[in-house]
Amino acid sequence: MTGSKVSIFGGAHIDRRGRICGATAPGASNPGSWFEEAGGGGFNAARNLARLGLEVRMISPRGGDAAGDTVAEAAAAAGVIDNPFVFLDRKTPSYTAILESDGNLVIALADMDLYRLFSPRRLQQRAMREVVSSSDLIVTDANLPEETLASLIERAAQQSKPIAAIAISPAKVVRLANSLAGLSFLFMNEAEARALTGSDVTEAAEWPALLRAAGLSGGVITRGGRPALAFRQGQAVAVTPPALDALGDVTGAGDALAAGFLAAFLSGEPLDVCLRSGVAAAGITVRSPLAVSEKMSREMLAEAIRLVPPAEILS
Repeated sequence: MTGSKVSIFGGAHIDRRGRICGATAPGASNPGSWFEEAGGGGFNAARNLARLGLEVRMISPRGGDAAGDTVAEAAAAAGVIDNPFVFLDRKTPSYTAILESDGNLVIALADMDLYRLFSPRRLQQRAMREVVSSSDLIVTDANLPEETLASLIERAAQQSKPIAAIAISPAKVVRLANSLAGLSFLFMNEAEARALTGSDVTEAAEWPALLRAAGLSGGVITRGGRPALAFRQGQAVAVTPPALDALGDVTGAGDALAAGFLAAFLSGEPLDVCLRSGVAAAGITVRSPLAVSEKMSREMLAEAIRLVPPAEILS
């Protein structure tokens, strides 16, 4: 794993989260607290992978503003090689969420227009071609336009590079629908899996077959505190997250799971070990108030994996 080169394309922006104190009063002023940090599905995964010892490069559009500087500082702090496309006359994308006191989402606003400027033409630049050719793994998130995702997945296939994707949301995962066959893995929750397949299964073990039928050869489906599922080709496994004694913030947990899983994948670990590694990384993250835990490291992950129960083999 150490020394592996990962290039990540997608969201690197500002996350703002307001948490209401007490019961939520719709249509009224609610007392609460405010928190702001760098975020984005791809960027969260990038920082986790860098903290796990991989050489990680982040490619994302960014504005020429103070928010863009915050993202750059977060990349440097995590050891991520930062290669943004900077648009000096535009603002860095942002995600603003209002949460209830228990952490459940009330409403969110995603100001992501800048990502639409990441066109397939950008991938044709010599520097971007060299990034893909020199990588051991490509990761993207669904913040990018559908045609850019398709072009990136096709370019990775042409160079026989494994490529993974992070679904981001039910509304955005459908951008990947026509390119599923080119992905090595897609990381999603059940709501995103439903949006992709049009199915609402009653048995979790049905997801691998449904997603294979949609064209996906490998994927991971998270289900909150319930068992997470992973499948690849003819294999399918499930891992139950260990019970938590303290919960900080679930923001970034799915991105951390993707990072832990992919770090193990690059080390040549079998599917069940990859999923246990991902679940362990998510557990480290939800104990932290940050989207990317500052405690994330290979040593911390190895310790956390010991608390994750063995995988159940589904097929």
